[in-house]
Amino acid sequence: MSEAWLHEVRVVALREEALGVVSCELRASASGLPPCPPGAHVDVHLPNGLVRQYSVVEAGPDHYLIAVKREAQSRGGSAYVADALRLGTRLRVGAPRDNFPLVPHAGRTVLIAGGIGITALLPMARRLQAEGRDWRLHYAVRHAEDAAFAEALRAFGDQLRLHVSAAVGHRLVLADVVAQQPVGTHFYCCGPATMLDDFQRATAALPPQQVHFERFSAAPMEAGEGFTVRLARSGRCIPVAADQSIVDALSAAGIDAPYSCQQGICGSCEVKVLAGTPEHRDEVLTEAEKAGNATMMICCSRARTPELVLDL
Repeated sequence: MSEAWLHEVRVVALREEALGVVSCELRASASGLPPCPPGAHVDVHLPNGLVRQYSVVEAGPDHYLIAVKREAQSRGGSAYVADALRLGTRLRVGAPRDNFPLVPHAGRTVLIAGGIGITALLPMARRLQAEGRDWRLHYAVRHAEDAAFAEALRAFGDQLRLHVSAAVGHRLVLADVVAQQPVGTHFYCCGPATMLDDFQRATAALPPQQVHFERFSAAPMEAGEGFTVRLARSGRCIPVAADQSIVDALSAAGIDAPYSCQQGICGSCEVKVLAGTPEHRDEVLTEAEKAGNATMMICCSRARTPELVLDL
């Protein structure tokens, strides 16, 4: 990411929101911060050199609030935030990216969150409530103490349905939630992989434009056939090995390309495809966008043709 798009912030508040979940208020050190729509996320550049993507729970002209769950299998990001971040620590954040937008002027809207997935859906709930729209929030957690932002959730009253699986003996049945809604309802889901898989099965018969979801991580990458990437601006041809990503191949050739998460979930590595057919493996583009093959995420997606021509 270009340095010009990074904003320096400092940590002004840390709070335990649930068991293993810490919220972090980031305040701009100088000028203000860009507006952040509900459901958007930012790249957070941590002092240990890692870059991680976190949903913005609350945004103001000079501050963002994020929340992080301390993962047992942390790749370094959540562990650093939970264990090492201190008040006054200076970080840098990128401009918000909205890959999970709230559709304006839709009819009934149902939000479904699992665990830390509430961070993406809480600002949506606040927007829907402020606009007086017809909506519900289903929030599923394993134990009651796992429910983050309890005070904010209480303000929703009957609009909230909290499902505690340990208390009732089973996970939230998404097929039932979907079946109970009127025709035309828009559904949004953010949570662990098992919930997202259930959600996709439960909404499979609905029009795609009514189904919206965001994953924390993409499926594990699998090797494929080698291919060549031709860079339209320079004419250079870069071979991409069977077990290599396009980003890694470009980096090895000394070519700087945009990327961040390297998992196909943040959208920062999106590049225009000028020729050839991509094999899309990201979780950002819609099915219609993937079918159009106009762009691709070069951190994870590959090629179905021997050569791809990219606008690089």
